[in-house]
Amino acid sequence: MTSGQRRRCFGLLRSAGDVWACVLEINGWRRRRHDAPLVGYQALCRELSGSGPGTFGELDSAGARSVLRRFSDAWFAAAKARQDGDLSARFPRRRRALMPVRWYHGTFTLDGRRVRVPTAQGASPLWIRLAREVPYPVEQVRSVTLLCEGGRLFLDITAEVPVAVYPPGEGPDPARVAGVDLGIIHPYAVASRDGEGLLVSGRAIRAEHRMHLADTKTRRRAVAYRAPKPGQKGHGGGGNTAAGPGWWRAGTSAGSGRPNTKPPAPWCRGRWSSGSVCSG
Repeated sequence: MTSGQRRRCFGLLRSAGDVWACVLEINGWRRRRHDAPLVGYQALCRELSGSGPGTFGELDSAGARSVLRRFSDAWFAAAKARQDGDLSARFPRRRRALMPVRWYHGTFTLDGRRVRVPTAQGASPLWIRLAREVPYPVEQVRSVTLLCEGGRLFLDITAEVPVAVYPPGEGPDPARVAGVDLGIIHPYAVASRDGEGLLVSGRAIRAEHRMHLADTKTRRRAVAYRAPKPGQKGHGGGGNTAAGPGWWRAGTSAGSGRPNTKPPAPWCRGRWSSGSVCSG
């Protein structure tokens, strides 16, 4: 992947974070006016269609709708959990800088190790080269999801795999039973009646995880030692951060999950209008 492709991929993830922040901001305004929250998928899509093309950079409508679907599912899942008595369930109110973007079958193009993800109208095509071949036929791929984990870009591919069908007389023997135990130190342990067994050790995985954790702690201590103290030049005091002209990052700050109580800015007119708020 070239530096330009990487920059555009992160731009799509940031635009998806803008969509998520807009939904949180709209519901914050409605909550302060004691209005019903806007959480239905169809209602959110109507608000998205009213925002106009090019509002969220190169992110197309299909990718933006995947973020709306994620928000709607999270809200209704929390509402159901609280209705069942789980008061620890929380509604989605925390902003995220990077949000995964999903495209479903028919909106992307898969050609060997290259994937073309859709972009907004007027933007140049974005082709992404995969690190390895997709282990599924093209007709079985149902969706692709662009996400970022640990500062690295990943493309998660979901495919529909048919259920295995055995010819007559060649299927598994229903009289043979095996037990499978999933653990932490040893992830898999299988035992059968005839005395045979299989044990997969997970000590190497645990050792690698602990080494990664120790390395992360060391790097954090080194960065904290060089960071400016409160009152010194270069110390950030939080507040709103903007990703540049044309991007909406209202009230986004690291570790901040509180809704923004500031009135909408003048440049917000025409974007995600809801009632009398932020209307042109």
